Amino acid sequence: MSLSARQVPVIGEGKQGPRWRRSLSPGLAVAIPVLAFLVAVHVYSNELLLVDMAIYIALAQGINIIYGFTGYLPFGYFGFFGIGAYVAGYGIVHLGLSGPVAALFGGVGGVVVGAVMLPLFRLKGAYFALTTLAVGEALYAIVSNPSLTKITNGPYGLNLAAVYSSGWSFGMAVGLAGVSILAVVLIKNSRYGMTLKAIRDDPYSAAMAGINVARDRFYAWLIAAAIAGVGGAIYGWAISVFYPQDVFDVTVSVFAIVFALFGGIGTIWGPTLGAAVLYAVYNVVGVSNPQYFQLIYGLVIVLLVLFAPRGLAGIARYLHEHRPFMRSSR
Repeated sequence: MSLSARQVPVIGEGKQGPRWRRSLSPGLAVAIPVLAFLVAVHVYSNELLLVDMAIYIALAQGINIIYGFTGYLPFGYFGFFGIGAYVAGYGIVHLGLSGPVAALFGGVGGVVVGAVMLPLFRLKGAYFALTTLAVGEALYAIVSNPSLTKITNGPYGLNLAAVYSSGWSFGMAVGLAGVSILAVVLIKNSRYGMTLKAIRDDPYSAAMAGINVARDRFYAWLIAAAIAGVGGAIYGWAISVFYPQDVFDVTVSVFAIVFALFGGIGTIWGPTLGAAVLYAVYNVVGVSNPQYFQLIYGLVIVLLVLFAPRGLAGIARYLHEHRPFMRSSR
């Protein structure tokens, strides 16, 4: 039996759409958020909110890299954020670095702490998550210790107002969001990304297949740590004055994790959408009525676990894949 023209499959076209669409989508995933921020700053007066949203998009993508691609959930992710803020602050106050250079310096601080935490990968699941939380709290205790006032200024925080630059901090935050999304795009569409997925699904089988599980997982961990370190540095620079409890705050981890889960981990668009939607809701409801926002967060987590474990991206993909069936059933 011969196939009609409509039945002949098109090369490069499958359930995920034509090849050109699949090639264009990763570029749009980077370009659209960056352009949206560049437009939003001209029509929305609260620039600091946009800076925070861009940083949370980057943090959610960092969680996406370490949890979405390797399966390791770091509750203590805020530790990298706080260290980044303090390393950058030290560079500005004691070494005279400019804000942009200090932000990169903060990323190096995150990477160094991430390397020190390498032995934690001997743990799994909840043990790993809770141990990273303990490390984050330990870093807070060290930085806020009054005996280290000469280095960290102890519990009195840092004042970076002398190098404050509204435009530069905004640009760096948007740039960090774009770079973090680009990192996810490159990882997801590379052999390294396939390796990480194999490690996430079955590390023992991956090791038997010749994959260096410890090395590849460590690289993903360092990338996520660098993103959080730069994010913390930009945050501290943008608000100018901060205290240890402002940057070593477990809420940073909770927000980043919920944003990533809400949007859909292991995807390119998911964490960006999750951070943009939920952080906007937070600024509408959470600032004036934090108890209502906590209730909304709780309900979102419950509904995600029960009905949409793949988040917004999973829902969108389901609707896309079942679109022909939905049309035929009308």
